[in-house]
Amino acid sequence: MKYIGDRSSTDPEKAARRIMEYARAFEPIQDGRIHREDHYPMLYRDRATPVEYWVGLEYAKDQGWLEDHESGTYVRMTQAGKDLFD
Repeated sequence: MKYIGDRSSTDPEKAARRIMEYARAFEPIQDGRIHREDHYPMLYRDRATPVEYWVGLEYAKDQGWLEDHESGTYVRMTQAGKDLFD
């Protein structure tokens, strides 16, 4: 039986950083909003589970990298999130 090596998405910080990489690559819509449900790259390319995605998203918000939009449907990248890539 073969076991898959450590999956980076099981670590909340690594999952959050991967989400930030994807968020940076997405074309934001009005006011820099990014759809919260733009999780397909992480689920299908990285093979993360929905729970791993959600934990990473919550970690990114707790770190101040992303903030919720008033509607609850979108998130915005904060300056702290943008500074991760400088």
